[in-house]
Amino acid sequence: MSISLVLFQPDIPQNTGTIIRLAACLDVELHIIHPTGFPFSQKHLKRYGMDYIDFSVIKEHISFEAFEKWRKEKQKRLVLLSTKASVSIYHNKFSHDDILMMGRESAGVPIDVANCSDIKLRIPMNKEMRSLNIAVSAAMVLGEAKRQLGEFDDLV
Repeated sequence: MSISLVLFQPDIPQNTGTIIRLAACLDVELHIIHPTGFPFSQKHLKRYGMDYIDFSVIKEHISFEAFEKWRKEKQKRLVLLSTKASVSIYHNKFSHDDILMMGRESAGVPIDVANCSDIKLRIPMNKEMRSLNIAVSAAMVLGEAKRQLGEFDDLV
């Protein structure tokens, strides 16, 4: 098994397209929790994710509840990435069964969703800044997790 990424109700199609490309390039399964803030179809995904969509593994979940049911059946640890977390991604030991959750660009995740996470992590950054772009954040965290797990060894 390999680490995977989930987008909770993404708002911005361009960020989703960039993350689809990231997931394809890093060989990471991507989960999308609906509803999205933009039209979400195979046709739209082709436009947002360009030709990388053909190399991506994307699983859709109609709601957080449906995702949570799937996650618990698969026994995956939910790692929430949040600017409100106190633990740095660099002070965490990632696991192959982790699923990294990114919240909505406009609002993060609701408190009930945050409370379902097994661990909450943040990217250390300048305290004067609000946040990084979600796709940049996903790249940083996936890079650290895959480095720790030796998963770059399989990519050429």
